[in-house]
Amino acid sequence: MTRKDHAISDTIFAPASAPGRAGVAIIRISGPKTRQAFHEIAGIVPPLRQSTLRILRDEVGAPIDQALCLYFEGPMSFTGEDVAEFHIHGSPAVLSACLLRLSKIDACRIAEPGEFIRRAFENGKLDLSAVEGLADLIDAETEIQRKQALRQLQGGLTRESDRWRASLIEVLALFDAELDFSDEADVEPHILNRARELLSKLSGEMRDALAHASWGERVREGFVVLLSGPPNSGKSTLLNALAKRDVAIVADRPGTTRDLIEVKLDLKGLPVLVIDSAGIRDAADEIENEGIRRTIDQAQRADIVLWLQPGLGDRAPPMRDIFEAGSPVIEVITQIDKGGVIDQKALAISAKTGQGMDLLVSTLFDQLGRLGNFGRASVLLTRERHRAAVEEALEFIDRAMNSGHGTGVELIAEEIRLAARAIGKITGNVSVDDVLDRLFSSFCIGK
Repeated sequence: MTRKDHAISDTIFAPASAPGRAGVAIIRISGPKTRQAFHEIAGIVPPLRQSTLRILRDEVGAPIDQALCLYFEGPMSFTGEDVAEFHIHGSPAVLSACLLRLSKIDACRIAEPGEFIRRAFENGKLDLSAVEGLADLIDAETEIQRKQALRQLQGGLTRESDRWRASLIEVLALFDAELDFSDEADVEPHILNRARELLSKLSGEMRDALAHASWGERVREGFVVLLSGPPNSGKSTLLNALAKRDVAIVADRPGTTRDLIEVKLDLKGLPVLVIDSAGIRDAADEIENEGIRRTIDQAQRADIVLWLQPGLGDRAPPMRDIFEAGSPVIEVITQIDKGGVIDQKALAISAKTGQGMDLLVSTLFDQLGRLGNFGRASVLLTRERHRAAVEEALEFIDRAMNSGHGTGVELIAEEIRLAARAIGKITGNVSVDDVLDRLFSSFCIGK
């Protein structure tokens, strides 16, 4: 999708609410013919930003529906253009009739996915990081995801990246002054020392942001918790208890779970993907062996592994003696409702009765929080793209800081310019067309 495809001269319209039967549905219009379209379908254009109840009519004047109508004049609107909204009754028939009526107006067309927000970006109403924050807010399923997305939408990352860029421009100004007023090609020691002082402070801030980038990314994408252990250790029962529904088959026969079973959970606000896996044992069955292989592979990528063992019967060897896990391991004694000896060093639970489950959830939450120093207000970078931009900028900053006193002004200044350009990619101050096309296409039609 290119800028040409978006034809800013067109007026676009689309439902801005979810499809299906509902009490209310919203149709949004944006573009140069919004006022004309409003007048044709509603008869009048109401005062700006004031809701008005009107009868919407088709092209021959027959009533379609009674709607609450709003009009926003550009540039004081979401897209920066003239915008209208019709809050109609949420019948599919009413919605279809309204959209058909709008399509009959010259130069009005149905919007493409993400086209409203793309116009907001192109008209300077939102920068790229705020657009990403809005996308994450729409997709947020947990409280912590919501808070992180809202912080980014409200400019948390924008303000910090703009401040970093301003610091780089300040350093660049030092070198530009040296170029303008010095007859020498080399940088004066006091200029270089001042630049290094500024760059050192900036570098520390950026490295600190990078150190916690994995937390922001995991909050967006979800943490992975693997349930592992010997057969009949209660993995499937625990999965069902955490999900509060029957997700996995529970049976006394060993080897019931052959493949990985995944369930998304909201763990006290954290998005978590809990994975039930095949029991670890020496299995003759080829299919079960493949399930065990997948379990071992998944253990390398999980954020936390819960190693389950029943409180009764022979204890399996510790997990570390069976395979090397690349993740923190929490040992859990299960089925304590049946009695048995409880290891004081391990969590003890009964997924059947609920005993110990609150402590297990709290322990998981605390352990996941430690992975990213949870609660830090300075967690800014939430996407791989953000991290890559900061890493690129740091590479140029390091080159500038490691330049000797004999290095030419132009060479050091160029490193700083490239660093500032890299930081500019976060908010879209430089060309990022490939990112834009991919991002905007991920929105629904009415956004």
